[in-house]
Amino acid sequence: MKVGIVGLPQTGKKTLFRVLTGSGAADQGGQSKPLPGTADIVDERFDKLVEMYEPKKETRARIDLVLLPKIEQETIAKGDIFQHIVDVDALCHVVRSFEDEAVYHASGSVEPVRDVEMINSEFLMHDQIFVEKRIERLETALKKIKDERQAKEFDLMKRIQVHLEEEQPLRLMQFSEEEDLLIRSYPFITRKELILVFNVSEDDLGDKTVLERVAAHCREQKMEAMAVSAQVESEIAQLDSEEEKKEFRVDLGIEEPALGILTRLCLKALGRMSFFTVGEDEVHQWLVRTGSTAPEAAGAIHSDLQKGFIRAEVIKYGELLEYGSEAELKKQGKLYVQGKDYIVEEGDILNIRFNV
Repeated sequence: MKVGIVGLPQTGKKTLFRVLTGSGAADQGGQSKPLPGTADIVDERFDKLVEMYEPKKETRARIDLVLLPKIEQETIAKGDIFQHIVDVDALCHVVRSFEDEAVYHASGSVEPVRDVEMINSEFLMHDQIFVEKRIERLETALKKIKDERQAKEFDLMKRIQVHLEEEQPLRLMQFSEEEDLLIRSYPFITRKELILVFNVSEDDLGDKTVLERVAAHCREQKMEAMAVSAQVESEIAQLDSEEEKKEFRVDLGIEEPALGILTRLCLKALGRMSFFTVGEDEVHQWLVRTGSTAPEAAGAIHSDLQKGFIRAEVIKYGELLEYGSEAELKKQGKLYVQGKDYIVEEGDILNIRFNV
């Protein structure tokens, strides 16, 4: 599962990618191909568990990111950028919200809401063009021979066409399981979850104006939004110690690292959640699809654990913090034994019992 980072030229997406991944690749100029990278999931719960267990090894969950070439008229005209976007599972659109006379803007002025609408319009247009071509092919095919599957797809495509003409992204459209199978392999961009990241200046870090301006639109279009100063995050990332980084954030009034918010939104967009395994040997954060059963979570650790699953011993993170230790949880009857039907919850701490 991959999140693609997109944006117009000079938005700060390369700086953000470098901070997220620790990659020097973002310094390269003239990028024409996607640049892959991975980012640690920033999660205070993981840090707290490491502090409690003092393990020999600590393993954070990671997320795959791809820095896509900039969106501009040339890449739009060639269509390459859309092919790159199709290959990712969710999109993070970095939008310029900072003023800097030394940095040009592709549209001549800084207007983040305009830029969001422009890019969304390009995505809609891409999907509309595909649907129109697909309808034409289906019409031709159905004139030659009546095929039930193609007839169903034709009706579905006509519905999708109407939806797109109303300037509504396909992530707002409900599909049955059968319909999903019909179009799953098609390059629809507006079906992807979308996160807007407004790149603001240091002076505007606490200003919620741009988020308030897009709040209603985000609700209507099923988009997430956040503000970050990529330049500030870049400066923080270069500090030597976590203590220095924390002090820097306090001085700027930053309550939570923006990168923690961003990785959390990425997981939400990908339909993923975290659970943990803990002990003196290792504290490990795992990612699993939201709504997974205990055996499916066990499979994320190792396939043998899923095949031979017997039960899961579950600790609730909040209760562990409240009572201070596993021993105290057992005394209080807060160690839960769950079977194959248990649906894992965000932040669960699991100990899998199995037999192969």
